Amino acid sequence: MSDLQPPKNYTLHTRVSPMTEPWSPIYRWDQTDRVYLGVYLREEHCNSRGLVHGGFIAALADNCMGYTAGQAMVSEGRKIRGLVTTNLAVDYLGSAKLGQWMTWEPELIKATGTLAFVQAIVNADGVAVARANATFKIRD
Repeated sequence: MSDLQPPKNYTLHTRVSPMTEPWSPIYRWDQTDRVYLGVYLREEHCNSRGLVHGGFIAALADNCMGYTAGQAMVSEGRKIRGLVTTNLAVDYLGSAKLGQWMTWEPELIKATGTLAFVQAIVNADGVAVARANATFKIRD
């Protein structure tokens, strides 16, 4: 499945960490105020029952929401040194199957002087399978 090409606007996500590297390739779509992530679902994303693992969904939700908070604030001219997750909640709405295209679609809700609040919808082939919310401490 790694030969599959991502949908239009998505490019290879090169900012991987030791945690996300085994899940590569991960794709991203940068907009002015947000960063979408996407993957074609493979066995590496599943639990022992063959279902897409909730921890995988949560980890990439955390990633895309953090990237989005940073990108949105920088696009507004704010200088930040980074963000640290202080709260993360995920509601699982459905399941996804191997081979599906999964996307994390975030939105910055509000940024204060010290905190950023972000939400994301996770879709598998366009159908919502999770909803996430996070709070980030802003490092100025």
